[in-house]
Amino acid sequence: MNNWVSKGLNHLGDDGEVVSVQLVSGGDINEAYFIQTENHEFFVKRNIEADIAFFDFEAQGLKKIKSTNTIEVPDVYGVYEESGIPMLWLEWIKRTKYKKTEDLLGEQLASLHLCEGSGYGFEENGFIGKLKQKNNVLDDWITYYRDYRLYNQLEQGGLQGTIYGKRERRLFAVMDKLDQWIPNNPKQSILHGDLWGGNWLTGPNGVPYLIDPSILYGDHEMEIAFTELFGGFSNQFYGAYNSVFRLSDEYTDRKELYQLYYLLVHLNMFGEAYGSAVDRILIRYVG
Repeated sequence: MNNWVSKGLNHLGDDGEVVSVQLVSGGDINEAYFIQTENHEFFVKRNIEADIAFFDFEAQGLKKIKSTNTIEVPDVYGVYEESGIPMLWLEWIKRTKYKKTEDLLGEQLASLHLCEGSGYGFEENGFIGKLKQKNNVLDDWITYYRDYRLYNQLEQGGLQGTIYGKRERRLFAVMDKLDQWIPNNPKQSILHGDLWGGNWLTGPNGVPYLIDPSILYGDHEMEIAFTELFGGFSNQFYGAYNSVFRLSDEYTDRKELYQLYYLLVHLNMFGEAYGSAVDRILIRYVG
């Protein structure tokens, strides 16, 4: 048995015999494992390139969402470091299909978004994907979105050579004019922050679970805009969501400005394959 497995189980006080340790699919950032003992089943993520703060932030987001009692997330068992490698131990979710799951997902996500913070942003720096995300809590949304979301990606893109020239100038122009499209004081909703189709799953009895959050407080329409960017959500989901927390009439005018942030993240993580989508949005808003 791997030494890190025994050390992790020791931290958790699980002294049962280990039945299985299997490498499983867990995204393109971390190693992921299914670990079964006589007593429990665990989902464990490890990342040799990450600092322990990477998993601390994820664990904090999961606990914050769980505390709202609106939508399910895996239980967090612990964040540990073994031989300099951080790991996150979570509840293993057994997946079952159910035709009403996406209705539940829409309704319960809307209920999560109806829970409020006390400002925009988040108290601690975090991560979006594998990129560091600077944070602060501010009293107006436009300033937070401009200075801590768009500008943070602009800085990283400048260092990596993905944002320069016309793209850089247009991004600055969009940032200067955000108040034309984005509200200054929307509801301070608790957001998952990275909700694409791969970051939710169907659990026991068809109950939806959110995973891998990049939590923040902000405009709920930012979250919904990202769900539309890469697909993976049905019309049932959007209908159910709107039945609980309706999107504004202006949503379609600002949707791509919220998608812009996530496209900049993908540009900075994966390269120029996302450049044309970024440019198209910038040209739409500032020419």
